[in-house]
Amino acid sequence: MKRRSFVSDFLVGGALLGARGSAVPQHGDSPPQASLSTITDGVFIERSASGRPHAGKVLAAIQPHTDDIPIFAGGTVAKLVGEGYTGYLIRTTNDEMAGAGTTGQRVLDNERDTEAVAKALGLQKVFNLEYRNHQMDEVSRVEMRARFVHLIRLLRIDTIVCYDPWGIYEENPDHYVTAQVVEASCWMAGMDLDYPEQLAAGLQPHAVQEKYYFARGPQIVNRVVDISPWIDHKVEANLANKTQGPCGENGARLRAKLASQKLRLPALGTDNDSASRGYIKNIVLDYDSLYQRGVLSDRELGRHYGLEWAEAFHYIGPRQSQLERYISDYAVSL
Repeated sequence: MKRRSFVSDFLVGGALLGARGSAVPQHGDSPPQASLSTITDGVFIERSASGRPHAGKVLAAIQPHTDDIPIFAGGTVAKLVGEGYTGYLIRTTNDEMAGAGTTGQRVLDNERDTEAVAKALGLQKVFNLEYRNHQMDEVSRVEMRARFVHLIRLLRIDTIVCYDPWGIYEENPDHYVTAQVVEASCWMAGMDLDYPEQLAAGLQPHAVQEKYYFARGPQIVNRVVDISPWIDHKVEANLANKTQGPCGENGARLRAKLASQKLRLPALGTDNDSASRGYIKNIVLDYDSLYQRGVLSDRELGRHYGLEWAEAFHYIGPRQSQLERYISDYAVSL
């Protein structure tokens, strides 16, 4: 398939492309590498930067459920933190509908997993907002927005990673409610008349400047992030989600099931830990990605852009006024 055709399909169809998982294993492949960020067919390729160019900046990884950021954006979050961001994890629900056991047990298990995810991604602290799982469409958006504006101002958040607020065909109300409230909060937090009680308490207006939006359905993708050096961090974050989602210890369970049938998959290694890691990396993030996550394989996406592993986003960056330049170029003396 020609690259232009692929990009066109991906921008229009997003995760609903036909199943084209790459064969497992293909670890010997050596895709071409480039050293600088580039633009290919209108899509910006963000590559890893040396040093800590983002030192002093603050990142918030925002998710409704404990497995969302690891599945869709774990590599990018790990990359940005590794490049100097101070990062925080914000989870909006209590995840009571995911896992085994009683409601209380599920809430506790997912809370523990969320802390483990934050640790795996190098994030400093977790904020759990504890809204009812699958019921966020009945939450007051005004009340929720006030909480997000408070966090943005308090933490001085510069960049967010979150679900796309306008991702189409999104079934889960927790996903689109969280994303749409976050988008409004990123803008409103920079105003000096909204929530004056926060300003009276000593907070200052602070607008979010950069947004990395991911989706599990069709999306306008304008940025692909090279996560090749960070893929093992992404695997580690997904390994932490033992209570829900397609990852956790599912690889170990599959290895045991196959062994009972006198079968084995070499990609699952020779013990439970390697089985779980191999399953996440080779099956969930690659070969069976469209079924497991609803998005194109990270490996296949990367291959189309000359990368080993990649994640896709709709990116919105800071806008800069051209007024001063216009004045400099065209102003005349009175």
